[in-house]
Amino acid sequence: MAKALLGYMQSDLRTPHHLLAENARLRARVQELEQLVLTLKNENDSLVSAHADLLESSIQEMQPA
Repeated sequence: MAKALLGYMQSDLRTPHHLLAENARLRARVQELEQLVLTLKNENDSLVSAHADLLESSIQEMQPA
């Protein structure tokens, strides 16, 4: 039971070197994903701003002169 809880696999013969390589790969992937989140956030902020400007100009056009 404890082996199942710990994710033990009898065929898992990874050495510490493999674990270090996997750790480095995962850290690089996390960094890529963090950069993607920042890029998407900036793009979203730009779109929200553009939408607000468009909405404001539409409201001004609808008001009587």
